[in-house]
Amino acid sequence: MLDLKQLKRLIKQDHSDLPRVKVALLGDTATQLLAVAMRGAAIDMGFDIELYEADYNQVEQQLFDPDSELHHFGPQYMVLFQATHRLVDDHAAMPPEQRGFLAKRRLDFIEGTLNDKAWEGCRFICLNYPEIDDTVFGNYANQVEGSLIYQTRLLNIGLMQLAQRYDSLSIVDLAALQAQLGRKTMFSPSVYASTEMVISIDALPPVAYRIVQVIAAQRGTFKKSLILDLDNTLWGGIIGDDGIEGIQLGHGLGIGRIFTELQQWCKKLQQRGIILCVVSKNDEAIAKEPFRQHPDMVLRLEDIAVFIANWETKVDNIRAVQQILNIGFDSMVFLDDNPFERAIVREHIPGITVPELPEDPAEYLEYLYSLNLFETASASEVDDKRTRQYQQEAQRVELKRTFDNEQEFLASLDMQARVEPFNAFNTPRVAQLTQRSNQFNLRTIRYSEDDVKRLAQDPEVIDMAFSLSDRFGDHGLIAVVVMRPLDDETLFVDTWLMSCRVLKRGMERFTLDQMVTQARNRGYMRIVGEYLPTTKNAIVASHYPSLGFTHLESEPTKWVLDIAKYQTLDTAIKKL
Repeated sequence: MLDLKQLKRLIKQDHSDLPRVKVALLGDTATQLLAVAMRGAAIDMGFDIELYEADYNQVEQQLFDPDSELHHFGPQYMVLFQATHRLVDDHAAMPPEQRGFLAKRRLDFIEGTLNDKAWEGCRFICLNYPEIDDTVFGNYANQVEGSLIYQTRLLNIGLMQLAQRYDSLSIVDLAALQAQLGRKTMFSPSVYASTEMVISIDALPPVAYRIVQVIAAQRGTFKKSLILDLDNTLWGGIIGDDGIEGIQLGHGLGIGRIFTELQQWCKKLQQRGIILCVVSKNDEAIAKEPFRQHPDMVLRLEDIAVFIANWETKVDNIRAVQQILNIGFDSMVFLDDNPFERAIVREHIPGITVPELPEDPAEYLEYLYSLNLFETASASEVDDKRTRQYQQEAQRVELKRTFDNEQEFLASLDMQARVEPFNAFNTPRVAQLTQRSNQFNLRTIRYSEDDVKRLAQDPEVIDMAFSLSDRFGDHGLIAVVVMRPLDDETLFVDTWLMSCRVLKRGMERFTLDQMVTQARNRGYMRIVGEYLPTTKNAIVASHYPSLGFTHLESEPTKWVLDIAKYQTLDTAIKKL
């Protein structure tokens, strides 16, 4: 994480090649330096913020005046920062008998904003409320509904409940960040007295990064895989030298409990959908022995999507993992206790995240917590199946090596696809796929669950969700198509995206066949597709011409397919 001076220097550099995102920052305290830190953090994470910063304490006026500068700016993301210090003022100004309604009034205001039709399509990011204990009641405040601490906690719980109900609302957890950093780091009384800044200079970067991480995750930029070393990373000691009885693990006193708690954290990440992999310089049979036999191992072999233990370089082995997972290196995190290995991986694999683990393993977890490496914009109940899907993919890669002919290999997979419209069952996964897919994504449009529901209810929209299975298992929902009418004879491909797990299987051909069938059934004569390049979707730059679309000279980003001339494309995929 860069400090404020480094972030300021970053802003001064040329970043004209970065994608731009329109963000508004509204606060009831001084936010100028937070705005600077946010811009620098965004650039550090690969995009540029076009920022509108509202005047001091003009939140309500800017939100509800349809002719305000904020409305004319039209932000994609709205950051609301209403400080706990203003709650203190409001709480003090209220008659004692009304203080029990403080949280409800603030929540009503936020919910009213979320329901305002003027902001439909805008994503709201609300910073929650770090606690200020005024000690008016001491510990008894926990039993007094009208106390400041009671109302602050009630407000934070209410925000979480609102975020569950409104897909357009995300929360940046300042309360948790204050608990992590400490109030003395988070807040400087002298700075507040002279500037009305409620976030200290030292705390500005972590706060800014937390905000920007939420935006990045909603734009599809987040970590998908955690690659683990073994010796002195997942357990204490060296398995090849110390043997299974000699490595340090377990909940007793000593360093072993630290490694057990690290494994518990990894296990929760795996259950959330993060792909766990192992890369270790070791004999494979010996390396796997603790996973199979040690009674205190939390992680087992079934939790590991790709397990590589040999005497090759970790750089080569991480590249082998990438070939199987088919995700970008910038989506990977590599944990290793050895500073030399960390440095080599950083040098030779640009983009990969390699945390600089502390020398003392006792500090591993607290350090990793502070990095917030695995921010996400969504979660679905299919996430916990992801490990098994990648284990199956490793089997497919191994099988492919036995075939000289690509078509014979594809035929041997016995692939079957299911095509369905958007419905109540697949909506969460459809939304998640639009948020996660970056490479095979022709226009990189992101949908929330509410957006998906609206598309499903629009009779003019053709919405299609594709699932794929083969002899090794079920890939789940792997492709999404949305087509809208341009006129009575033409359909426009608003969205066409696909999981990179199924690239080079013929799924794009199968998908186009289904799109043409739907178009013909509705009497359309043409399909127009568009490719909007990003830093990550270059693999689909020639997608439309490769499928027989003709370039539209008048619109350089668009391609057209004449349905009358279209002939069904050969694939090894059968429709269920």
